[in-house]
Amino acid sequence: MAEVVFDHVTRIYPGNDKPSVDDLNLDIKDGEFLVLVGPSGCGKSTTLRMLAGLEEVNKGRILIGGKDVTTMQPKDRDIAMVFQNYALYPHMTVADNMGFALKIAGTPKDEIRKRVEKAAEILDLTEYLDRKPKALSGGQRQRVAMGRAIVREPKVFLMDEPLSNLDAKLRVQTRTQIAALQRQLGVTTLYVTHDQTEALTMGDRIAVIKLGILQQVGAPTELYDRPANVFVAGFIGSPSMNLNTHPVVNGKAKIGEDTVDLPKEAVAKLTAEDGNKIVVGFRPEDASLATPDDPNAFSLKVVNVEDLGSDGYIYGNIITDGSAAEASQVMSDQNKLTTIRVNPRALPKVGDTVKIKIDPSKMHLFAPSTELRLN
Repeated sequence: MAEVVFDHVTRIYPGNDKPSVDDLNLDIKDGEFLVLVGPSGCGKSTTLRMLAGLEEVNKGRILIGGKDVTTMQPKDRDIAMVFQNYALYPHMTVADNMGFALKIAGTPKDEIRKRVEKAAEILDLTEYLDRKPKALSGGQRQRVAMGRAIVREPKVFLMDEPLSNLDAKLRVQTRTQIAALQRQLGVTTLYVTHDQTEALTMGDRIAVIKLGILQQVGAPTELYDRPANVFVAGFIGSPSMNLNTHPVVNGKAKIGEDTVDLPKEAVAKLTAEDGNKIVVGFRPEDASLATPDDPNAFSLKVVNVEDLGSDGYIYGNIITDGSAAEASQVMSDQNKLTTIRVNPRALPKVGDTVKIKIDPSKMHLFAPSTELRLN
């Protein structure tokens, strides 16, 4: 049993007045694969390092398997870490690297060999056990680092961006292997990444963090389909969600020269602070090309097109006052263009003006003043 609990945990680095992690409440269930995701500098690695015992906790407490480990030494916590850089000993063989922690702990030699061989079999490393790290590829070295964690048979795995040193194709392959491996071993895992594709494909649940504050925790589909605020909406998903602030006129969103119907209950939740505006979000796949006379569509001037074979994407500017202008892009990190996924066999041309219709059931609406979800 190794449930991990962060109970009102805060970390303030010396010389800082703002916490790097602020009042974090997070439960990782026994055997769960939880991915902690967010942009650089948001407090992901600090959270992981506090759990490992490498960072001091200023407020709150951390529990592993019901036991308070807040002030416990790292070596007594029964955790194993996998880092971004593989941190292998260059003069040792793969087998010696994998078994080194057990050797230090005084585990009998035959037990070490047995555990190393078992881990090597799981990771497809059996034929490399007598090689030195320099004779291995990046992906193989990362698997050796995983093997070193596995042989320890810890209560919790901590992984800090373990795939960021691998090339794109290998990253996809290793991603699948790590997720399958975690399911096979059933060890509680906290996995830190800034890559939201990794988060969506690997995690049982995802926790999104921004500037040290937890934004939302849930299953990948939950965060994709019902983001709690503008930040999560713009961060999760690739290409990212289209997010723009528009005036509300007679209960409709004025997008450029056109108006689009809004649900009455969402409009009713807007307050005076919102200044009669609303943030409309929609994913590229939740909009489509419409007919020129469709009453519930808006005009888009196509700036760029991409044909990916299986998918087509158009990028464009919303047309206002008869000219293509950038809509006021609020808090989204994405580029200033509106992105729509279309049939690659029916791609408009650059310079065309097209009508776009959003699927009303897939529209995401947020209050500009609080950035919180309305519908």
